[in-house]
Formats: sequence, C-alpha cells, structure tokens
Amino acid sequence: MEESSTSSTVQVQSRRGRGYYFPDATDEQWTDWRWQFRHRITSLDELLRFLHIPEDERAARREVLRDFRMGITPYYLSLIDADDPDDPILRQVVPLQDEVYNREVGVEDPLGEEAYSPVPGITHRYPDRVLMVISNSCAIYCRYCTRKRIMYEDAVPDIEIDRMVDYIARTPQVRDVVVSGGDPLNNSTPKLERILSKLRAIPHLEIIRIGTRVPVALPQRIDDELCEMLQKYHPLWINVHFNHPREVTPEAARACDKLSRAGVPLNNQSVLLKGVNDDVPTMKALVHGLMRMRVRPYYLYQCDPVRGSEHLRTTVGKGLELIEGLRGHTSGLAIPTFVIDAPGGGGKIPVTPDYLQSYDPVAGRAVVRNFQKKVFVYDDPRPVSSAEWKAAHGAGANGNGNGNGNGHANGNGNGNGHGNGNGHAPATDLEGRPIVGKSTWVHRGHQAPAPTNRLPTVDRIDGGGNGDGR
Repeated sequence: MEESSTSSTVQVQSRRGRGYYFPDATDEQWTDWRWQFRHRITSLDELLRFLHIPEDERAARREVLRDFRMGITPYYLSLIDADDPDDPILRQVVPLQDEVYNREVGVEDPLGEEAYSPVPGITHRYPDRVLMVISNSCAIYCRYCTRKRIMYEDAVPDIEIDRMVDYIARTPQVRDVVVSGGDPLNNSTPKLERILSKLRAIPHLEIIRIGTRVPVALPQRIDDELCEMLQKYHPLWINVHFNHPREVTPEAARACDKLSRAGVPLNNQSVLLKGVNDDVPTMKALVHGLMRMRVRPYYLYQCDPVRGSEHLRTTVGKGLELIEGLRGHTSGLAIPTFVIDAPGGGGKIPVTPDYLQSYDPVAGRAVVRNFQKKVFVYDDPRPVSSAEWKAAHGAGANGNGNGNGNGHANGNGNGNGHGNGNGHAPATDLEGRPIVGKSTWVHRGHQAPAPTNRLPTVDRIDGGGNGDGR
C-alpha cells in the first residue's frame, strides 16, 4: 500500500510543471518574457493539447469565450495539476461551464467606475487619489476580473494616456495615482517610462502606485532593465496579486526580490475565491509565503459581483472566518484587511470580526474579546488633573509625609504635608530623588545587581494620618 501511494504521488507531480507541459522549451525561451507572452494559450483547441476537458462540456466552454477571452502563459499553465479538474490555479484562468450558467448573474461594471470617470481611463472616486487604466490586456485573464468589459488586446492610444495625465496635472487635490489596467507591466519598458516620467513631473503628485499580476503570471518580465527604470521614479509602490500559495514559486520570489532591491515596497491584494483560497490553512500558507518574499499581505477582497463569476464568489461570513483563523495565530503583519469594494462606487469598506463587543463613550469603557473568545474590559484614559492630585495628597504636596509606623520618607520640602490615610510616598534614594522603574526582574543567566547603600530598603511607604512633616 505504501509503495502504491508513493508512485501515485510521483505520477501526480509529474503532470505539473514545465517538464510536463513544455518539455521542448529551452532555458532561453522559458526565461524570455516575450516568448512567454507570445505563447499564451488563448483558445480551447490550444488548451485541449494540455488539459482534458470532457466532450460534453466543450461547446459550453467555447460559448464562455465569446463573452470573455482567455489567456494563460506557459509559466502559469505549468502551475496547474493536469489531473485535478478542481485545481485552484486552473479555476482562476480556465473557462468553466459554471460561467455559462452564471453569465446573466452580476453586472458589467460592479464598482461603478464609469460613473466616476471624468475622462476615459480615469476613475476619480476618492478625493485625493485616482485610478489610471493604461492597458487593456493582461498576461493572464482571471475569470473573476472586475474589468472584463474592457479587456481587449488593443493598446491604449497615447492620446488617451496624455488626456489622463493632463487631468491629473490640472486637479491639484490628487496626490496619489494607481496605474492599472489590464496590466501596466505588459507595456515595454520605454513606453512605461514615458508614462511614469510624465506623472512624476506633476508637482502635486506625491505617490505613484502600480497594480500588476505580472510577478504571479509572468515573473520573467521583472528584469534588470525594468527595475533600473522603476527606481528613478520613487516614491513608487507596487501592488501585486497572489491568490494561492502555489503561486509563490522560486520564479515569483526572484521577481519580487528584484523589485524590493530596486526600492519598491510590495503589497499584496488577494481576492477571496471559492475553491481557491477559502479555507484557513490555504490562506495562512499564502500569507506566510508572501512574508518570506517581503511582500506585505495588504487586502483580501470580497469577490466583486461581476457578470459570470458567481460560482467563484463566497459569503462575507467566509471572509470573516478566515480573518478569525489568522488573528492571534500568526503575525499581525501577515493579516490582510478584509474589504468589500462597495457596489456602485462606494469605495473599499473594511469588514472585521466582532472583537469590539460594546463601547460606552460616556463611561469610557470598552468590552473586547481576543482570538481565544476571552472577554476583557478596557477603560479609556482618565488622567489625573493637578487639582485632583493636590486634593488627594494635601495642600502641602511638597512637604515631608509622615509614615504610619512602618518607616519614614524624608523629603526636601519645608511645608507640612497631610495624608488622607490612603496616600503613598514615592520611593527615593538617600538624596531624596525619586526612584523610577525599579524592577526585581532578572534575565535568565544573569545575576541580580548587588544592592547599594544609596537605595532605601523599601520601594514605597504607605502614608500615615494627619502627622506633621519632618
């Protein structure tokens, strides 16, 4: 039985990877991003050379491709397990029958981007930042893409890009632009530089961000030429899009490392997808893999209700369950913010589990729970005023407080101090200076410091009654 199980595992592993799908590709070809882009699988007939699709499903899948194109790079195809029809990588890029069943469900523009578009290609939804779409094509076409309606192979004309730049230049409240698409990194390096240089010349534009899935789908594109160009235009950030731990490959890690070494901070934006990453072990493996690549898990998006993607959407409750499964069980830095991009242009709304059980702003008290479901009471700050302190400690606050028979605290004041029976005199050294932060804690392997004759024998003295200061 053990032998059979081992050989079965080997068989499954052998039906994935470059060696299985593209055994004749040379190293030079495989590492050339242009070769990868030219050899994308874009039709069902091409796909049938690599993956088994039942004959009774083929007509429906062809019908899907009339609505939304397909594109899969050889590299990304190599991540698919050919023996698993429910493979999480396959589900993201291969058209399924479910798309036909759900083709009338959802909307073309779920985020209402076109309603907030002052010029073609610009979405200005937030006061100080805009989205700039400079590409209508991607290395791979995700089946859940929120911009299915504009995904064509045609390049965005330079005149349209110039109009976008002009809008940003004459809108001084815009301090942050997200350059997106499609995928901006599909452009040649010189073309991308022309766009970035025009943006960087705008005085009020502080931040440039690029949204891309290239490190996931076409990591070969992240070459030295691109990185040397990008580092001229800081502060520049890149948002990447990893959804599953199997996408965190050595090639992807090298691409992210190149970008990091060029000074580009990397944030990841995942989309919560049914059958892809909707369980805690998968999500935890993903965020840990991202952290190892120095990519910060930034957002976990609830999948947008875009037409034809209903079979890939999960419930909001599932997203909350995932955040619950991460909080307290991994580093806080590894936990993305779960957000709903509100339909119709409402913007991103963070959604969190109910860690705050109740809050009374008048009483200044919160009831909170932790990841273990334990409940705690947390009080707002209540600083003591000088009047309250003097009332509690007597008018001669600088006087010498008399002890209650257990010792004396010698001060340096001249006034008479009167305690209220509950007051405390702070610990002082022999010269009357207060001792702050004294601790008896000793680190393992070290000896406690020897006592000195400059320290009193007690940390504090309980103040006595109405005795005269001495």
